Amino acid sequence: MGWSLTKTVVPLASRVLLILGAAVLSGAGEALLGNCGPFTDTANDAFCPFVLEIFYLGITTGTMATTFSPSDNVSRLQMAAFLSRTVDRALLRGSRRAALSQFWTPANRDNLTIVTLGFSAPAIRSDGADVWVPTEFSDQVFRVRGNDAKLLETWTGATGGSAVLSAQGRVFVLGKQTPGRLYLLDPSQPAGVVTTVASNLADSPTGIAFDGARIWTANQAGKSVSIVTRTASPPWTVTTVTAGFSNLTGILWDGGNIWTTDALAGTLLKLDASGAILQTVTTGPFPSYPIYDGANIWVPNATAPSVTVVRASNGAVLETLTGNGMDTPITAAFDGQRILVTNEGNDSVSLWKAADLSPLGSVSFGSGALPQAACSDGTHFWIMLNATGLLARF
Repeated sequence: MGWSLTKTVVPLASRVLLILGAAVLSGAGEALLGNCGPFTDTANDAFCPFVLEIFYLGITTGTMATTFSPSDNVSRLQMAAFLSRTVDRALLRGSRRAALSQFWTPANRDNLTIVTLGFSAPAIRSDGADVWVPTEFSDQVFRVRGNDAKLLETWTGATGGSAVLSAQGRVFVLGKQTPGRLYLLDPSQPAGVVTTVASNLADSPTGIAFDGARIWTANQAGKSVSIVTRTASPPWTVTTVTAGFSNLTGILWDGGNIWTTDALAGTLLKLDASGAILQTVTTGPFPSYPIYDGANIWVPNATAPSVTVVRASNGAVLETLTGNGMDTPITAAFDGQRILVTNEGNDSVSLWKAADLSPLGSVSFGSGALPQAACSDGTHFWIMLNATGLLARF
């Protein structure tokens, strides 16, 4: 009597035994399992889905069209290629741009979405849904919806707005004054007048960061950092540290430490929890507003022009990037895959692939645009064109 499974309910264990028995009887176990996709030298077994995944994603194509060579050794160069392709495919497929099928990069100004604000802004920030734009020469803070670039609300009272932070469901704005100020607004409430939570920051704050508990500000004229601790009600507690600073501009948190750029010294400074300098990294001349990409810190050097890429874990300078259309680079932004830097000198932006630092070219906004501030909402870059008072979605 032959084997027959049709129209018969067989327990799982029995089915396994039947299959194994058939393989033994036939004397061709691997032939019974079949090929793994296009590969004739790899069995259709428990490892086959892994082989097919890296094949379909383009991480490896095998050694020949139908040969995977599963027992071959892998060199360090081959391993580097496999790992690099893995990172690239994971970032690409996991990005918001992929989910929305928005893989393009605008080729020129005509393909930008433009919001007319009428005022310049030295810094902008996305909270993931909306973009917040404080204006230095008015007291306004604009809220622009990310998906369609509609101007939603205007808050007032933030005199000298120089930087903005989204944290803890709130929006914080710096007032570039003497002394500096810190304003608070609640996006869940109707637009109105901002609340002043600190009026004793050091002079002319230009950068703001959050470490999960405290707000840090980089103070340009004040030659210091101010550390703001929230209290039950305003005014909040402010501690200002001056030792070792000359002219601070940008500031960021990398998940472990605060970093700030000292424009006059041409350095990037790593700080401890009390604001003392732990490490000094030499960058190019006049470093401005950096960004952290989860591994490295990208520091635009305004008068070089160049971008210094620093490994955050140890402060090592990985590369000093030049060319790629840079001219007076000011602000860096990161969208999860690409780094964008604004160029005041030639009214353009320059882009790099963050994973391997390769240049992706530059895009001009036309003479007189004066791009400065930039941020990303994870799908688009947003760029402030200061000369025209226009906010561009890139």
